[in-house]
Amino acid sequence: MNTGQLCNRKPITVRPSDDLIKAAQLMCEKHVGYLVVVDPEAGDESLRPVGVVTDRDIVVSVVARETDPRSLRVGDVMTQPPVTVDVADPVERALGEMRRIGVRRVPVVGKRGELIGVLSLDNVLEVLAGELRNLAGSMRHERVIEGSLRP
Repeated sequence: MNTGQLCNRKPITVRPSDDLIKAAQLMCEKHVGYLVVVDPEAGDESLRPVGVVTDRDIVVSVVARETDPRSLRVGDVMTQPPVTVDVADPVERALGEMRRIGVRRVPVVGKRGELIGVLSLDNVLEVLAGELRNLAGSMRHERVIEGSLRP
């Protein structure tokens, strides 16, 4: 399975020049804690990730330091450059990158670096939970069949 099959293909994006407060309000409105910061490529309509900003970035970089958020832009607190994974990368490679840098989400990009989506641990856990359900069902069904064949 590859990252393109599991990722959320409707990532929430902001620009480096956006007000930080508006980005935080967007997180609240969309019920997310992660935004991909993008800049459109000149002459190209695709969006390229240039950073990421999380609710934790805002808390640690702004609130905990008692900085006035009205004076900041997304670009002031975003993590850049973002670590990305390719849409065709196996999920195992993406998980290795996420573990290496200690994150739960990572932007997924296409061949030209354009934003395709966001892969999160939640996406992976949902698939794994389904696989484990199938495994448990198979084991349960095996006992039922054996019980009916060997009373």
